[in-house]
Amino acid sequence: MSNENITKESVVIRFAGDSGDGMQLTGTQFTNTAALFGNDLSTFPDFPAEIRAPLGTTAGVSGFQIHFGSNKINTPGDECDVLVVMNAAALKVNIKQLKKGGTIIVNTDGFDNKNLRLANIADEDNPLENGSLDWYDVKKIDVTKITRATLSESGLSTKEIDRSKNMFVLGLIYWMYNRDMGLTEEFIKSKFKKKETIADANIKLLRAGYNYGETTETFNSRYSVEKAQMAPGVYRGIMGNQALAYGLIAASHQAELPIFLGTYPITPASDILHELSKYKNFGVRTFQAEDEIAGICAAIGAAYGGSIGITTSSGPGIALKTEAIGLATMLELPLVIVNVQRGGPSTGLPTKTEQADLLQALYGRNGECPVVVIAASTPSDCFYQAFEAVRISLQHMIPVILLSDGYIANGAEPWKFPQTSDLPKINIEFAKSITDGSKYMPYSRDEKLTRPWAVPGTAGLEHRIGGLEKQNITGNISYDPENHEFMTNLRAEKVAKVADYIGNQTIDQGAESGELLILGWGSTYGAIKTAVNQLLEEGYSVSHSHLKYINPMPHNLGDLLKNYKKVLIPEMNSGQLIKIIRDKYLIDAQGLNKVQGMPFNTIEIISKVKELLK
Repeated sequence: MSNENITKESVVIRFAGDSGDGMQLTGTQFTNTAALFGNDLSTFPDFPAEIRAPLGTTAGVSGFQIHFGSNKINTPGDECDVLVVMNAAALKVNIKQLKKGGTIIVNTDGFDNKNLRLANIADEDNPLENGSLDWYDVKKIDVTKITRATLSESGLSTKEIDRSKNMFVLGLIYWMYNRDMGLTEEFIKSKFKKKETIADANIKLLRAGYNYGETTETFNSRYSVEKAQMAPGVYRGIMGNQALAYGLIAASHQAELPIFLGTYPITPASDILHELSKYKNFGVRTFQAEDEIAGICAAIGAAYGGSIGITTSSGPGIALKTEAIGLATMLELPLVIVNVQRGGPSTGLPTKTEQADLLQALYGRNGECPVVVIAASTPSDCFYQAFEAVRISLQHMIPVILLSDGYIANGAEPWKFPQTSDLPKINIEFAKSITDGSKYMPYSRDEKLTRPWAVPGTAGLEHRIGGLEKQNITGNISYDPENHEFMTNLRAEKVAKVADYIGNQTIDQGAESGELLILGWGSTYGAIKTAVNQLLEEGYSVSHSHLKYINPMPHNLGDLLKNYKKVLIPEMNSGQLIKIIRDKYLIDAQGLNKVQGMPFNTIEIISKVKELLK
């Protein structure tokens, strides 16, 4: 049988099923294969919020979306071309993500009476039978039955066999898109090298899925997506948390100082701890403390001792760390605080994304306690912003909050990684020992208003530390009102002075002046970039600038904003950056806000721009 082969510029596939159906693994393996082939891509893992949600329920649905293509890919895609669902709950949760006319690959075994009941669907409303899916190209396959038949002589239990059915689906998708299975077969052999029976079963199922597409008449077409035109170099797939960990290690190497990570596990930041713990050979020390406060205080102690002090968390954990961030501010020690934001408040939506901790980062401490705040915009950008956070922190002796979020932390993209020679050195000087009998002044300052970094045990550098207000120059405890005001202003001026060392704000796309500027920050980058590309092609006067430095902001930002008649600020919160922009620059910026635990779709930004430019 021959199938028509259709070439497409890009494709969006979404895999969805129970959290035990292996959808994350399936998506990750397809991602790795697409990356190795040479496609540009962007992914969006969508985890269930409950660790052990009841099987078959909508609360337990796990999804993974990949957008891959031969053109530049900036987002995981607004709507998917192909939706793979393993049960009724997965279809119910994800059908709205599928474009009209798209393909649904259905595991029919997941639509029996029990699964319909668990998904709160009446038997008579079975979507496979009631005509509600007539808008789509539905491929009904009893994946469970085929899996059990394929492995009937494997010697595995029914539970073990059913756990492997995602490999059948993956093999079928490989056939649909003309992909080689070799990389996944090698992965299976490595993963189950001590369990040969399981490895053989998974490979057998992978090939069975491929052969199903080849030998049945279920599909009339296959698809090809050519390699993307990318700059020459060596690439690897990278997730945001991975990239952030590698950025910290690279900064450690360029500063010739060891890393100490004092932290406490929290979704979605925990993978930074997991990743850094693998690299003791690079002088990385990781400490999983008993709580958030102990983690950051240990990192402050490490910074006092001359190491790069790092702590990682998400919004709820940052709330617990606030007094210690104030301590680091009072001590004027280098400290990097990573906040991988998630939905809130309180414990909120642990596995969903949000940008709602910006005001917390700027103001969420007692007293006047300014710190530097920067934000990463893509998974690979997490590397560069982690490096920059360490550089600023060390060279200015100051705490730096680095904002990421669950969307870019767990998302992936191809990354042309730099060589060591591509990265700047981070020059550091510790205070020298004093042997002439003169008294050490711990709060004397250089042109950056940076105080000396005195490592304990250095002769002649004995001085007092702690969270109480310090006297200027001497560092003695001081309750003098005028001194407190002076030191408060000095600490604020020190943060503001960082703007002298970060360069000007630039335009990412579009003209240097015009009708409308979209000002973004953080993980909205991809959606804004894609929207602006489309709007420019349609002839709209629209530009895009993306903030990485939020406190302090670049010197020229105010002048840049005034070059446009209108400014639009999309944020995954109720409007936080817009408050800062309006207050600081007296510009009547307009907001576009989304607080659903989901990233922006491109069409949402396009629609808002067209509304403003009517």
